[in-house]
Amino acid sequence: MRVMMSAVKSGLASRNFWKAASLWFICLLYVLFQGGKTSFMLFTMINVLALYWFICSLAGVKQVRAERSLSLNGELAGKQAIQAGSQVEVKLRLQLPTFIVTPYLVVNEQLQRHNGDSWKYEDSIVPRVGSHAELVYQTPPLERGKYSFRATECRSKDIFGLLEHEGTFQTEGEFYVLPRTIFIPRWPLFSRNSRYSGPETTILQSRRETTQINGVRDYIYGDRISRIHWNATAKTGSWKSKEFERESIPKTMIILDAHAANYVDRERFELAVSTVASLLEFGGRERISVGLCILGREVWGSAPTESQFERQQMLHQLVDISPEGTGDYKAQLEQRKELFPAGAFFIIVTPLADELLFDMLRWAKRSQMIPFHIHIGSARNVDSRTRPGSLYNRQEIAGIQLSSLTDLPVLLGGGYG
Repeated sequence: MRVMMSAVKSGLASRNFWKAASLWFICLLYVLFQGGKTSFMLFTMINVLALYWFICSLAGVKQVRAERSLSLNGELAGKQAIQAGSQVEVKLRLQLPTFIVTPYLVVNEQLQRHNGDSWKYEDSIVPRVGSHAELVYQTPPLERGKYSFRATECRSKDIFGLLEHEGTFQTEGEFYVLPRTIFIPRWPLFSRNSRYSGPETTILQSRRETTQINGVRDYIYGDRISRIHWNATAKTGSWKSKEFERESIPKTMIILDAHAANYVDRERFELAVSTVASLLEFGGRERISVGLCILGREVWGSAPTESQFERQQMLHQLVDISPEGTGDYKAQLEQRKELFPAGAFFIIVTPLADELLFDMLRWAKRSQMIPFHIHIGSARNVDSRTRPGSLYNRQEIAGIQLSSLTDLPVLLGGGYG
């Protein structure tokens, strides 16, 4: 009953109702003042047409239901992670009322991102026999974030093309897109012979490889001939290398600066997030115990771990993060100091290059950690002390200057000097 009353109220507020009511009232006046068979026949036809319009308004496009499925490269998107830059294929299977003829259907879809950005898609389809219809389309390349579909709008006219009817329905369709990443083949910072090793490395665990083979991986340019796995190479047709077990793995903490005042545009923050995500993936491949600390509106942190599940949780934390942080950096670090074990690498990703940065780096040194600074931005924004020959370098604090994600693998092979 409530559904009927709401339909009646919405009908009274629609323009279609007043068009039909005006036509019916004119025909009624024609019957009353003119009379005759012609006027009566016309009035009867208008009543039948009005009844048809009324049924269409209640049981037409308003009763359309649908199922939505998402796929990526031919596989269901729910079974694999969606990386930023990917295009998702959306398939909408529509179920239309069986006893109402729908000549065509205009479908309007709206995909909304967590920050309010939205993308609209509109297309018209002709229902097939059996009151079924299918709409397939592809989204544009998506950036990182959580996405959800708003209520789908449908429009259709009656078989005479006189009045247009509208309806909406809600179908499940939520998914998330991980940040952009880039493959990092190696990072000399973790080498035992790294020139940035200081007194803290006596606490740092060794990561030398043993002679015990632990598996097979893809060949990386520069691998020794003795490391090539010839049997696997012959079977797969592509170069494969032996993977050896390691004695132990160093712990690493990655700190992401998410303070709003430090990012002049969205692109710079996206670069910082993509850098952190790439480092997490590198740690996963190299079996490095990696943790994450985000200095945002609230301090979020996860202790160093080798667990793939925990690493996925860290990546998911980066999906919808925004630069909204404020406050004192050292106070935030002290708030979660249990995340920073002595001897660990302290890798901070930030556009800062001033006294605030050096306070954090000195805090890391006092906590017996090995600082590494990834500066996000152009070189002209770097403090003079971060240039070669400065106190920054004499203290043997490593760092790189990053302005593009594609430069990250190359820059991680060296430093400022």
